[in-house]
Amino acid sequence: MSGMTKENVSRVIEFLVENKKRGGDVSLTDVMQLAEVMSGSMHDFLSTVQPAVTEELRSIAREITRMKEEISQLRAKDMTGSKIPEAGRELDAIVEATEEATNTIMEAAEEIMCADTSDPLAYQDLVSAKMIGIFEACTFQDITGQRISKVVKTLNYIDERVSSFIEQLRIPEGFELDLPETEAERRERELILHGPQHAGEGVSQTDVDDLLKDAQADIDKLFD
Repeated sequence: MSGMTKENVSRVIEFLVENKKRGGDVSLTDVMQLAEVMSGSMHDFLSTVQPAVTEELRSIAREITRMKEEISQLRAKDMTGSKIPEAGRELDAIVEATEEATNTIMEAAEEIMCADTSDPLAYQDLVSAKMIGIFEACTFQDITGQRISKVVKTLNYIDERVSSFIEQLRIPEGFELDLPETEAERRERELILHGPQHAGEGVSQTDVDDLLKDAQADIDKLFD
């Protein structure tokens, strides 16, 4: 009502005073007259408020449009239908190639160790052939490196999209919910299952030796 002019306020007061003189009997004409008075009284107020409300609604619409664009840029279907499954296939291929190369190398080494050395020339030929097989098996690391690069690229792609989306959400600090600990997480925490460690991290062999040096004699007795 702060937008009503003095003239409009006077008209409302006059209407109320006139209605009081008539003992409070209100007809349909009186209601229509009051509506007309109030409509004119609120005109200036609404003309002031409407632009602000309209701009606020437009701002909300722009925010919704922006969020829709951010969601579309996530390309969730592309991630779940293509990139993530492909990364899984690459990891499976890495495991298979590593396992195959390891078996080849170990079998070749075992044959060399068990070979008959009574014939030096035959033994030399065997060792040469098996060493070539070992060298060939070691080439798996080149293909494996390429596959790992593709997986890392996929992870970076997902990280960039999700990070951008979270940034656009403007989530305040401390808003994240504390999720309940899963059974697997509880087991890792209680059993201190944090390995394998990276180079320079975790417990070194020297630390283990220092821990067991006083008990080494007792351990040796177990094998006497």
